Amino acid sequence: MSLLLERTLTGAGMWSGVVSRGKRLRLTDIEGGANVGMLLYNALERHERYNMPDTLKGQHIFYLRAPYCLHSDMGRLLASITEDTVGWHDTVCGHSNAAGVLAKYGDHDYQHARNEWYRNARDCFLIELAKWGLGKKDLVPNLNWFSKVVADEAGKLSFVPGHSKAGAVVELRFEIDTLVVLNTCQHPFDPDPEYRSHPVKLEILEGDAPALDDPSLTIRPENLRAWENNETYHALRF
Repeated sequence: MSLLLERTLTGAGMWSGVVSRGKRLRLTDIEGGANVGMLLYNALERHERYNMPDTLKGQHIFYLRAPYCLHSDMGRLLASITEDTVGWHDTVCGHSNAAGVLAKYGDHDYQHARNEWYRNARDCFLIELAKWGLGKKDLVPNLNWFSKVVADEAGKLSFVPGHSKAGAVVELRFEIDTLVVLNTCQHPFDPDPEYRSHPVKLEILEGDAPALDDPSLTIRPENLRAWENNETYHALRF
């Protein structure tokens, strides 16, 4: 597959862009310990976006891994997980905000720390969303690639440190033209008392639409039905 774009995100790195149907987004945790918060929207119908509840209940899962899919709130597929060396990605814990980062890591604002200031995922999301005419009302439960969170018998969620190793990769194939919004801020449940950033390599690659026997479409019957909705959408829209 031909490489179309490569970026290395450092610090509280942010990125957003439209990736068309069939293309791949590959994320690499360069040093280990990374977290990539991500939001997804239909690039042409931005009221359609990633839906965490439908993604989990429709596929009978609690966490994301290959070859499962990312469902929208319109019953379609936004993307499929085509490569995954991590095996567990969180999508239930949300993202950090300014008050939480201040309480956890202390005051380290831009006026004093310049480029080393402590950022939070909510503000990073809003900065990137504003570039596309979106804002607070468009924030929905996000994905947290490379992060693992488990529940105990009482239902209490706990972050698992050291889950993602150096060189870990997750790759998505987009099933519809998709606006991708992401940042590399720490996971909100990360117990590390130090504010840390972990570099992530982002690559966009050429790719093709899947065949009907693709593992992502056959892993659950709900995925094939959602794919059929994609086909109808594309037949009528283009």
